[in-house]
Amino acid sequence: MPLSFFQNTFAGNPLDRASDRRGSAEWLAGQLASSDSLGIALWNGRPFVEKTKEGGVQIAYLPARLVGELAGGDERLLFMGLWKDTAVFAVDLEGSGDPAHGPLEGLGEFLDLRQIALRLPDTDAAILATAKAMFEWRRRHLFCAACGQPSQAREGGWKRQCPSCEAEHFPRTDPVVIMLACHGERCMLGRQEAWPKGMFSALAGFLEPGESIEEACARELNEEAGLRTRSVRYHSTQPWPYPSSLMIGLIAEVEDDEGTPDQTELSEVRWFTREEARKLLAGEIPDTFCPQPMAIAHQLIKAWAFEGS
Repeated sequence: MPLSFFQNTFAGNPLDRASDRRGSAEWLAGQLASSDSLGIALWNGRPFVEKTKEGGVQIAYLPARLVGELAGGDERLLFMGLWKDTAVFAVDLEGSGDPAHGPLEGLGEFLDLRQIALRLPDTDAAILATAKAMFEWRRRHLFCAACGQPSQAREGGWKRQCPSCEAEHFPRTDPVVIMLACHGERCMLGRQEAWPKGMFSALAGFLEPGESIEEACARELNEEAGLRTRSVRYHSTQPWPYPSSLMIGLIAEVEDDEGTPDQTELSEVRWFTREEARKLLAGEIPDTFCPQPMAIAHQLIKAWAFEGS
């Protein structure tokens, strides 16, 4: 059951993470060897999926023992958690050769998670986002940050430890504020030069050390668009595995409806009435569009555009 009124794509992982069981190597080995346990695979960040009769896609589950064989040890293996009493593991495959044309031939295909997210069941998207974020963390932390020596996977892949200096390293999540600036009956969206032509979105930026969510929101709006924030209200959050962010969705009331792009982060800003925002969401403004529904930016615009209706 969702914990809040709204749940974004990649949120709502249904697995019991069973973090209290990760420390038992014996228990994990037993679960991996069990014929009841399940496995999922990712290859170069792409999840292994199969088509459904309805035209969507879903996780192509594999026997956990096969996943263990493909992993070849603890380094590429991740204990995802429990689906009721069934253990679920994931394997991180790399290389140029597509395993769907090798050991996994005929069982499914590897597809880009961002492209298939809206075709997946919500729970499958959340499970795969967790695996992708964890494997991205693994690739970036193969060496100890304290002494530089190779680190090793521990606790089902949820910790890395240096055998040289014994330093422990845990997965990180980078908090990002993403906010829709509003003034009365208009909201402001910005665009970056690198984005597809005509795309406008909510502004966003990473939190800095010693900074509250509200302070980060106000700082980013001021730095990127020269706006002064009056108040900030929370909408929702979204795990974003590119590579490991938590998007904190906000709606910010600002002092005026001016706004000047800083020409570094933003190349252009534009104000939209509620009616215009609804047309933007529906794709009815020529040569102008916003992010797809899987993005929290889309949901922020939608929440404001239909507020009170």
